[in-house]
Amino acid sequence: MTDARPSPDALLRAARREARGRLKIFLGAAPGVGKTFEMLREGADLMRGGADVVAGVVETHGRAETEALVAPFEVLPRHAIVHGTHTLAEFDIDAMLVRKPSVALIDEFAHTNAPGSRHPKRWQDIEELRDAGIDVLTTLNVQHVESLNDVVAGFTRVRVRETVPDAILDDAEIEIVDLPPDELIERLKAGKVYVPHEATRALGHFFSKSNLSALRELALRRAAQTVDRHLLEHVASVGERGTWAAGERVVVAIGDQPGGDALIRAAKRLADALHASWTAVSVETPRNATLGAAGRARMADALKLAGGLGATIVTVPARTVFDGLCAHIVETRATAVVVGKSRRSWWFELRHGSVVDRLVRALDGVAVHVVPVGDEPVSQIAEAPSRTPPAIRGTLIGLALVAATTAAAVVVQPVLGPNSIDLLYLLPVIATATLFGLRSSLIASVAAALAYNFFFLAPLYTFTISDPQNGVTLVVLTLVAIVASRLAGGLKREATIGARTATENAALAAFGQRLAAVSDEHGTAAAVCEEVAHLLDVATVLFARDGGALVTIGAAPENPAIGAIDAAAAEWAFDRGEPAGRDTGTLTASDWQFHPLETALGVLGVLGIARHGSGDPVPADKRVLFTTLVGQAALAHERLKLEANAREVSALKQRDDLRATLLSSIGHDLKTPLTAVVAAADALATEHGASATTETLKGEARRLRRVFDDLVEMTRIESGALVVRREATDLTDAVAAAAQDLRAELARHRLVLDVPPTLPLVEADPRMLHHVLINLLGNAAKFADAGTPITIQGRRAPGGVTLAVLDAGPGLPQGRETTLFDRFTRVDGDDMSGGTGLGLAIVKGFADAMGLGVTGRNRDEGGAVFEVSWPEAAVRRALPERAA
Repeated sequence: MTDARPSPDALLRAARREARGRLKIFLGAAPGVGKTFEMLREGADLMRGGADVVAGVVETHGRAETEALVAPFEVLPRHAIVHGTHTLAEFDIDAMLVRKPSVALIDEFAHTNAPGSRHPKRWQDIEELRDAGIDVLTTLNVQHVESLNDVVAGFTRVRVRETVPDAILDDAEIEIVDLPPDELIERLKAGKVYVPHEATRALGHFFSKSNLSALRELALRRAAQTVDRHLLEHVASVGERGTWAAGERVVVAIGDQPGGDALIRAAKRLADALHASWTAVSVETPRNATLGAAGRARMADALKLAGGLGATIVTVPARTVFDGLCAHIVETRATAVVVGKSRRSWWFELRHGSVVDRLVRALDGVAVHVVPVGDEPVSQIAEAPSRTPPAIRGTLIGLALVAATTAAAVVVQPVLGPNSIDLLYLLPVIATATLFGLRSSLIASVAAALAYNFFFLAPLYTFTISDPQNGVTLVVLTLVAIVASRLAGGLKREATIGARTATENAALAAFGQRLAAVSDEHGTAAAVCEEVAHLLDVATVLFARDGGALVTIGAAPENPAIGAIDAAAAEWAFDRGEPAGRDTGTLTASDWQFHPLETALGVLGVLGIARHGSGDPVPADKRVLFTTLVGQAALAHERLKLEANAREVSALKQRDDLRATLLSSIGHDLKTPLTAVVAAADALATEHGASATTETLKGEARRLRRVFDDLVEMTRIESGALVVRREATDLTDAVAAAAQDLRAELARHRLVLDVPPTLPLVEADPRMLHHVLINLLGNAAKFADAGTPITIQGRRAPGGVTLAVLDAGPGLPQGRETTLFDRFTRVDGDDMSGGTGLGLAIVKGFADAMGLGVTGRNRDEGGAVFEVSWPEAAVRRALPERAA
């Protein structure tokens, strides 16, 4: 056991954490437990303590008590992002960075930002704020944690799409906001979480008591896991000893002894009982090189079973099993270790010692669980295959070296004297141990002792020793030769392990460099297949999805034989994100073993491996290497996907910028000549009197001007250049102004103004509202028959104010009431009336920008009605102008 000292990695992580803003997450089991309330309460405490606290996003959901808590804070305005025909309000990260408070309150950590935002996820916004040194308080429900997504979906039958990576939680401070299920259900019934009809549906599905209890347990366990990780990092950074068990961690030692399956299952049961993570550790010692096929097969089977039961597989190189296992237990702060103990002879225990006894004496505060395994001693079963006679070649060469040394000693004896000859015999022993291993060197050491006795100790040429001093010399020589041979053999095996590890690390580095050098899918696939095939001596194939089907994008060697079962296994691995095929739990009849390339973007490919014969495609000693190769391959394909997405986004942005510039230029450049045409038509009518020709000229010029106005406004909506200037607006005046501008188009109809003067003022941008009314009235005039009425109707509704335009035209096509607000959408007959399909899209865009609702539907008595609605918050209560 070495002296404890601070971990450099832990110190570096602590330093990086100190350089960033602090993140505190209020974690709850479900909506309604009070996460936002707790966040605001802590923010208020910090503000009272002198901290500069700013609210970036707080979702009140219309609750008066939450709105009251928000009132004391400075609240940043939302950033309007135009998405299609909709304007969405999102968190303004740039405004927060410019404001740079000491603490930011940002609700709903897992929120997905609107397309066009800087980051796709709100947690990425928060990470940027932390990089700028801003502390952040936020809220999160446990079902949004990435690692728990499948677990929650399994019992709630609801899979959320907005998730947060576990690594972000591991770097945060977590505070549990807990509420017993019965109290949460009472809050739900009281309408404090959802509106009544939604609450009733929720109680029958997600908010059942069993679901809430399970979610509550998950939240508590996830918080404990984070606390446990923080504790381990702290004790590692200060170099303190001990397990510091805030959470249970189980380690099971895997060896070549029989009964490994029973050992694995015992560890699995213990981990389940403790609700703990568990690791299966295989210690790679110099002795592993001498294991026979049976011992290797037992180790491989045990590791495969452990992986299938959910264990983390770790291979630790070390001089002895005890050293490797003890170092891993101390490093991971394990709280329990499971080891197997077979019945061995007292002679074996005397020679090799007991790993179990040494662990019990060396590990303080760690529970050692001993599982009896195997009825026969390992010396007879596990090691029998390796106890084969020494290699004939190594033994013969060792004996030849002893003979050569004897001949040389006879020649140099007159020069060196008899007392120095014994040291010469160490040379062939050490050389044999270095070249051929321990067993050959042991035979060489015995031969050297006998040769020294026979040729150089009196009486010569017999094995009799007459002088006791010579006997001591012979014994010492024999012991020194044996010890030297053991040391040299052990060093050779350790050097072999080190060389293999270095080779694998070099291969991984070369693999990473090769992947970084290619920038296309097929080149990356070829690199992956060739490197995996070379390092593992297997056949490889890589599939990717193209048009709904899996296609081969790489293979080594080329043209692999893929049968129907193999293709089904590859499909399973891609769709489920789980290994399938040979030596797995799914479609084992396949000749290939398929592994998904899982990334944050989903499964991007499937790597298949196959080995000739009946061997395991991934041997136990290569499993960690293969897992690393698969991870690097997945990251390489993720990089290609992200680069392709970035190029597509860049191309779309360039195209949209060009289109916007072109439309804006056309609109502005043609408005001036059209204005001149209208003025000329008015002059002709004044000089020569109105005629059908001049009226047609003026009407068509005004229509073209509105078309170009629509193009310009649509460009402004899509580019996000709209600036809303709200002010108190009288709807009577707004309707009168719009009717005046469209007097020529409305001349063929009877206009009915049903806007009571008692309507309260509403908040609106006058210019945008004018465009909305112009387009709605223009549509009504265009589609309704001449002589039919067009009614503008204003009403005070319970939830605000509505303004509707009603016509007696043909009405809206069935099923297209919502798609009419999309760009370039035209109804039957619109081509003949000269419509561009932009009018209603502009109406929707301006209404969304002002925070208004707009709908269209058919009237029961015939015709269509388009309604613009103001929420209660946008209605002015006092009407001083009317009082005058």
